[in-house]
Amino acid sequence: MNVVNESGPNGLKMYYTYILQSINFPKHFYVGYTQDLEQRLKQHNLGNSIHTNKFRPWKLRGCIAFDTEDKAKKFEQFLKTGNGRLFQKKFF
Repeated sequence: MNVVNESGPNGLKMYYTYILQSINFPKHFYVGYTQDLEQRLKQHNLGNSIHTNKFRPWKLRGCIAFDTEDKAKKFEQFLKTGNGRLFQKKFF
């Protein structure tokens, strides 16, 4: 995975809303946000998250970059709603 984690275009800090899919249990998904996407995926796969450790390993299904943490967090919250789940099915 080659993702710019510390800064995006023009040196902006970027925040990522991401969707993970369990490799062993492909019907299980997880949505989160982070500033360091590669490190966060490693943490999930090492079992460092109580919410994802029983469905390891995970693969990145998709992500969207935002220029503020607030936007990434709000999009994460949206993806966890009914309409957000429909959005995920359609676009991811």
